Amino acid sequence: MNVHVSSDQLGIRDIEQPKRRGIRFTLNGVLWVLQALFGFFFAGSGFGKVLMYDAALYAAAPQAVAWYAAVSQPLIVFIGICEVLGGVGLILPAMAKVKPVLTPLAAAGLTLTMILAAAFHIVRGEYALVPANLVLGGAAAFITAGRWRLRPVAPGNITTARMVGSFAVLIGIVLLTFVPTWYTMTNAQF
Repeated sequence: MNVHVSSDQLGIRDIEQPKRRGIRFTLNGVLWVLQALFGFFFAGSGFGKVLMYDAALYAAAPQAVAWYAAVSQPLIVFIGICEVLGGVGLILPAMAKVKPVLTPLAAAGLTLTMILAAAFHIVRGEYALVPANLVLGGAAAFITAGRWRLRPVAPGNITTARMVGSFAVLIGIVLLTFVPTWYTMTNAQF
């Protein structure tokens, strides 16, 4: 351990403490963690709704998710597409630094989606589902504020490393969310 001791002309000693190593929480780091977690969550959740384009899945879905019976098939698929695009939009534009302003816009769109979902569940009397909408919407709103004003991502040049990283994230989303969701929904008995 290196400790630096210095004294000024009056003889007062100043001891500089060594820099601590470990986990350092920064706003930028917290935003990246939230973007990754909620990006994968929304992409996976949305993909499950996109799969409702299949009439057989749509017919069986209300047994697993009651509110599906109150919403038309095209609307469920549209909500799913919005969630998939929003989830991908939370990660890729900021990561690739290509049009990073799309990240807070994607988060704002997901915030609006969750506000509308909470209102829908309140109207239907499904109060148990509202806290999840509020948590998801609150996280998306935090990302919106964080990436819009507090810690925006500056646009950058397209590099091979950024493109490879973005491609790896897309592969991760497909393998970790789309494939399990597709498998579960097409092979599970409701």
